[in-house]
Amino acid sequence: MDRRSFVKSTCLTGAGLLAGAQLLKGMPISMLEPAQLMGGRYITLCIMIRTTPWEVSRDVKLHPRDEEKWHTLEGVKNLRNAFGANNPKGRLTWGFTLNALEDRRTNYVQIREYAAWCQAEYGDEVTVFPGYFPAMYLPPARINKELSEALRIISGFVGKGYKPKSVIGGFLPAESLQYLAQKENIHVAQAVIWSQHNIDGGGADGSPSYPYYPSTKHFCKPGQHKKDLIDCVNLDGWSMDFICARQSGQTGHEITGYNSRRGVGPIETYKGWGLELGHREVMHTQSIHFDKGVELNGFGWVPNIWEAQMVYEFGMDFICSAMKLWVTDTLKRWPDAQFVSFGEFGEIWRSHYKSNDEYSYKFVERGCGLGDSYNNLEIRWFMNKGFRLALLRDWHHHTPEMVIDFTRYDLPAKEPGGSRPDKPVKDWSLINRINQKGLRPEDKPLRLIDLTADEQELIYRYCPELKTS
Repeated sequence: MDRRSFVKSTCLTGAGLLAGAQLLKGMPISMLEPAQLMGGRYITLCIMIRTTPWEVSRDVKLHPRDEEKWHTLEGVKNLRNAFGANNPKGRLTWGFTLNALEDRRTNYVQIREYAAWCQAEYGDEVTVFPGYFPAMYLPPARINKELSEALRIISGFVGKGYKPKSVIGGFLPAESLQYLAQKENIHVAQAVIWSQHNIDGGGADGSPSYPYYPSTKHFCKPGQHKKDLIDCVNLDGWSMDFICARQSGQTGHEITGYNSRRGVGPIETYKGWGLELGHREVMHTQSIHFDKGVELNGFGWVPNIWEAQMVYEFGMDFICSAMKLWVTDTLKRWPDAQFVSFGEFGEIWRSHYKSNDEYSYKFVERGCGLGDSYNNLEIRWFMNKGFRLALLRDWHHHTPEMVIDFTRYDLPAKEPGGSRPDKPVKDWSLINRINQKGLRPEDKPLRLIDLTADEQELIYRYCPELKTS
């Protein structure tokens, strides 16, 4: 009996309501009514399973460390239990590298079996995670082939005709996103790392930080028209502290130095600053999206990725305590927040937005005062089909707003080509008019009124409120 028939036949009695609730509790998430994007606060978490750091293929491993002993059934169970301790309805995404999917050692066999159990028990998503940077080291044809191989392996051990709704890809080129949509019928991918530049071996700055349909010309660029649009929603992997993200890379001490990756990521926060200060930064970053962000955009979203190996690299008790603290306090502060899989959220967004013409994201942040999240700075971001624009000011001293980023999406863009394992292409950034990292002479901040008349016309067309601000 399907969901609607069951409810219709039993909803008139108390016993029927109880039985209905019990049935729905165990029903696969795909059979439940879809959630609504507007008004929602969503968190997407992926736990990554790998065999070595930065592996992007079976034979392309960028670090020699074998992490088999760092990936155990006990470790992933404790991490999942910490996630679900005060969050019984929460769902997450398990992301496996191809090596982790094919490794026959006991630890990986047990972890795959456990992930399949979590899919059946909790509605978790199990999918492929081809390393953070496959586009840097592999041609698209090889990426596509291995994505399909990995998806078949996942369907095999999860069973019952299962196939994930998304893939976790770090950086995936436009050709691979097109392949996922057309050949694999997958329409959601975490395929961009917002503001990533000159850190972890590469970068691809220039995209929006919220979901968009990518262009066939460049995965950081929103598609401009029907023929240019790839029907595969592009998602970020981590919410960033926008003020910290202005930096390029990381400099100095991990605690006191600059780090463009500060935000919700556990390595840069809990591990870098400890539970108390790290948690303050995580909650500050989430507040950008769940407080003012909901008011401005109609919904809020925070993506995050945790590497399973952290339970051994940084300590099981510490990392599981951090996970439990993050999830528990998030739900305490925002009781309506929902932890869902990447695929589930992407499909919710896709059901609401049919093209890039309809969204116009806006964010406001004042720094929290920790590290390089300076509490005297206020940044406003505007992201839409036509451009992304960042305005920065010192609100303590009432300085005028200055344009520190103006990335135009109406200009031609082209991805680099020729990636090979022995000849990586490490910079996939989309940088044109002004970039937030400030590395070029032309990146010198300007007042909005100092932009050209054509540039101002473009900005005011999407953000008319800026004309009088």
